[in-house]
Amino acid sequence: MIQQTFLRTKHPKNAMSLSLRILFIATVVVFSLAVGSAACLAATTLYVSTNGNDAWSGTLPEPNTAKNDGSFATFTRAREEIRRIKKKSGLPDDGIVVEIRGGEHRLTSPLSLSAEDSGAAASPIVWRARAGEKVRITGGVQVTDFKPVTDPAALQRIDASARGHVLQADLKELGVKKIGQAVGAPNDCRLELFFNDQRMTLARWPNADAFTRVQDVDEPAGDTTQSKPGKPRTTQAGRFLYEGDRPNRWTGEKDIWLHGFWYFEWDESREKVESIDTARHVITLAAPCYSRRFKQGQWYYAYNLLPELDTPGEWYHDRATNILYFWPPAPLNEARAVVSVAWGLVFMLDATHVTFRDLSFETCQGTAISAKNADDIQILGCTIHNMGLWAIDLRGQNCRVAGCDMYEMGHGGVHLTAGDRKTLIPGRIVVDNNHFHHYGCWKHMVTPAIKMNGVGNVASHNLIDNAPHQAIYWTGNDHLIEFNEIHSVCYEANDGGAIYAGEDWTQRGTAVRYNYIHHLAGFEGKGCLGVYLDDELSGIEVSGNLFYKVTNACNAEKPAVSTCGRDCTFANNIFVDCHPAVDVSTRHAEWFDRLKAKLDLMPYKEPLWAGRYPKLVNILDDDPLLPKGNVIARNICVGGVWASLVKEAEPLVKFQDNLINQDPHFVDAEHANFQLKDDSPAWKLGFQRLPLEKIGLYQSPERASWPVSHSIRPAPVPGWCSGTEPQR
Repeated sequence: MIQQTFLRTKHPKNAMSLSLRILFIATVVVFSLAVGSAACLAATTLYVSTNGNDAWSGTLPEPNTAKNDGSFATFTRAREEIRRIKKKSGLPDDGIVVEIRGGEHRLTSPLSLSAEDSGAAASPIVWRARAGEKVRITGGVQVTDFKPVTDPAALQRIDASARGHVLQADLKELGVKKIGQAVGAPNDCRLELFFNDQRMTLARWPNADAFTRVQDVDEPAGDTTQSKPGKPRTTQAGRFLYEGDRPNRWTGEKDIWLHGFWYFEWDESREKVESIDTARHVITLAAPCYSRRFKQGQWYYAYNLLPELDTPGEWYHDRATNILYFWPPAPLNEARAVVSVAWGLVFMLDATHVTFRDLSFETCQGTAISAKNADDIQILGCTIHNMGLWAIDLRGQNCRVAGCDMYEMGHGGVHLTAGDRKTLIPGRIVVDNNHFHHYGCWKHMVTPAIKMNGVGNVASHNLIDNAPHQAIYWTGNDHLIEFNEIHSVCYEANDGGAIYAGEDWTQRGTAVRYNYIHHLAGFEGKGCLGVYLDDELSGIEVSGNLFYKVTNACNAEKPAVSTCGRDCTFANNIFVDCHPAVDVSTRHAEWFDRLKAKLDLMPYKEPLWAGRYPKLVNILDDDPLLPKGNVIARNICVGGVWASLVKEAEPLVKFQDNLINQDPHFVDAEHANFQLKDDSPAWKLGFQRLPLEKIGLYQSPERASWPVSHSIRPAPVPGWCSGTEPQR
């Protein structure tokens, strides 16, 4: 049962669904055999230690002064020894273990693994922490030589209230030369500052998470009409009017950037300022800039401004002089300030049967672990945080990410691509029992905790919370999204969904089931969605989920501006205090060409696809933009609003045996226990019990931490989303 402390204890065997166990049972068996052998030290074992020496043999965990021997000092040396062993005598039957001693292992560039660094199915290569020791693999450099700012020109730029607090450090003296890309690049590596493992704020206005607004538009950039997603950026400069006199402080600053939501609530961009006319209150953005028009009232903030370094925790990096300016939020003698340097920590190309276990990866400018053309890569019980881009990027097949804690990523958690759509061959990448939180720190939109592309992948038993946009995003077919707990996401987007996919008739076969989605309010409390099947997404099952305090809990398309997908099933869900529970609408004709182009890319009339998705075969002959074939059955809705349907969609949707605004006889609704009593009227309608006790994280030897705590984000509107956490 979940109490207010949000701690959970479950047995992993009971928590794992049958379908999930079947999908990756072979991977688990192989891994268990391999790691079991390694745990008994049956495998060949090499050691890496912070006080090791690459001239030693690497076969002793402790230095042997008598023999002048012991652990290696670097991962690269261990990799070379693995290659030597394999070349000389072949891969040992039980594989090779690289046991890493505790301490901070600093990398300036990623550990690079290729096909020659691979193991085999029964004899993997395992990189792991020694039992009981904390291994920190970092791509950062500690900044120690902070001094008061004495340069008169710099002091003049700093706000008077901050001059006695801001310190400076010369990164050149620390050997930091890889300062990354421009601070406006959303997808490139960049230098960042962390203090006591917390990401600090690049000096900005307004401070914290606040925004200011576009007062009016002056010669809007790009088209004067709304343009479609994916359109190239315009070559025109954008201009808009601002309120107040704050930009007067920025006179003379040469690298000012704005991060804004200029037209859509879900579409952000970072724009370089070309000039500011303080007399007319006009900001001109450098070309090329945002490809859609700007809109009055949209929100943005300014950053990368030394004059706005005016609060503890803010910093500024002068790229021309390589000087770091910082207002520490705590005494420096009680903390560590670290800048990110390495662009990644592990990079694999064509590597197979490699495991990383019980390691902490932290602080780099890009993605911590990347693998391309991978097979059977296992990332287990690791902690990954303070990344500039993603925690993990997996492209391959038969991989598994389990038991990890991932947080403070500039982008998202796990970005995976696996499986072939045209042949419907599954990729079988499993993301299970991980805790994702506080991600999307740099690129806020469309950087979810889990981004799945391809066919036949699994996201299960994950806890995902506190992020500005999506929790799970998928493209492709036949994925399984189950037993996840999601809350406090999409807090910077209104037209957004915790679980999202869209814009394709062909992306069928995915099941979204047995998830618990709660406390979603959207930006400024104006609403977002729990499961968002956008822009004609079709053939999806949404069943057995619990939605609690979600403004739009389960939406087959955005109301009024998009059509409902086809052939979707919304069944056996519980909706409590949702507004509305289900929404179905219609899409306009201008979307047809884009949807048909995607349809034509798939062999949807050939036997394989026709057998798997028979309703897709003749879709063009059956009013393809109308929401036909949808079934909404055996759902329970209490409180809030039930369904929002446009007039054209209502007769096309099959409603059956739903229990709406009747007392369903919850076990303890006052304390948010939404299991049903034996006398519930829902049983007579065919409602099936929800396995709420299996949702979310479960205790396992693979978990990076236990117990796990998390908190619901405060309500953006007083009184909204109040209440207790459901018990399970």
